[in-house]
Amino acid sequence: MWSGTPWTTSTDPFTAAPRWPPAAGALSVPAPTLGTVTSAERRDQERTTGGRAPAGQEARAWSWEVRDTPIGPLLLAATDQGLVTVVFHADDETAAGAVSALTRRLGTEPAPSPDRAVTLTAAARQLEGYFAGGLREFTVPLDWSLTTGFNRRVLRELADGVPYGTVVGYQDLANRVGEPGAARAVGMAMGGNPLPVVVACHRVVESDGGIGGFGGGLETKRALLALEGVLPQPLF
Repeated sequence: MWSGTPWTTSTDPFTAAPRWPPAAGALSVPAPTLGTVTSAERRDQERTTGGRAPAGQEARAWSWEVRDTPIGPLLLAATDQGLVTVVFHADDETAAGAVSALTRRLGTEPAPSPDRAVTLTAAARQLEGYFAGGLREFTVPLDWSLTTGFNRRVLRELADGVPYGTVVGYQDLANRVGEPGAARAVGMAMGGNPLPVVVACHRVVESDGGIGGFGGGLETKRALLALEGVLPQPLF
């Protein structure tokens, strides 16, 4: 079981250095970095989206925040339907880019909401439990709207069928969704996963024993697999 320092927000939470493994101590959920954008970023977003969702897509109200974790800051975003994305290494530049992209994808600017705050807090507390080693399954509601078609099928199979502490090969996952010739496409679906950690694409590995690629970086993938007991814990 993991123990670690509190999830504290530093003076500049976007530049908080990742800590792995964390020092001994109790975990607690900090006050989040609230999801705001500058007036210049807002003008850029309005010019891009015109305040409307892309053609054929209904706009979704959403909120976001950044939480410091043992693998570095994570940006969490939620709609009224549930947690919609998790973004690794959410320093200032990465967070700004993610907010801009989500504004385009969801068709509206972020705004505070008590209901969405509940979802974000639940996600943060479940992540806290996961990194502490006590939580094996996420139950926060999910909004799957940022993925469609084959990718969504594969990610749902991953979420439902590959539990904590286990791994699955790209080919095996392709077989599970009835597409045995789509192992490479499974890899692309993992790379496009909008909900990493919660939908555990770090559990998908190569059939020859290699750990495969990972959008959050191989060091992060190794750390998550070590946390779940699949790989040895890092010595330093």
